[in-house]
Amino acid sequence: MATDEQLAEAAQRGSAKAFDELVERYQGRLLRFLLGRCNSRADAEDAVQDTFVNVFRYLHSYDPQRRFSTWLYRIALRNASRQPQQMALDPVEPVDSRDPLVECIEKSDRQNLWLVAKRALAAEAYSALWLRYVEDLPVRDIAQAMDRSLAWTKVSLMRSRRRLQTEMRKGSVASGRSKSYEQA
Repeated sequence: MATDEQLAEAAQRGSAKAFDELVERYQGRLLRFLLGRCNSRADAEDAVQDTFVNVFRYLHSYDPQRRFSTWLYRIALRNASRQPQQMALDPVEPVDSRDPLVECIEKSDRQNLWLVAKRALAAEAYSALWLRYVEDLPVRDIAQAMDRSLAWTKVSLMRSRRRLQTEMRKGSVASGRSKSYEQA
């Protein structure tokens, strides 16, 4: 199986099949990544499409000595930053908190790590965390993709993990979990 870098080189030489393979490999991953950065699924899908258009347009500038995924996520981050910023939501009518369905949804939301991360962290910190733990990119590649220093990336990851741990503990206490369960 060809590496991403080999496929990118073949695509640079004009192989549509190689480019299609790169799209197949990254389409779903990029969508999941961008869902956390965009206001809606439609915006995330648009950003994915724009990313691949830009990858195709600027493929000639890609250096095969570098990781393709780093280059790709940098383009994706730029496209996501062009999406409209999230607007304040209209106030919602109070809901009876004794409704079992509402309680179940709230508990599920508190327990979903990435939902908690999206609410608790700044967009850049969320992206850095996602690239590290979902996409498994090395810290150096994350710094390059986000156009940040290595020191900023390391500190951001450390602070984000701490903040997320604190937020998850709050959710555990709010949902009635015991401390021994958290440590398991």
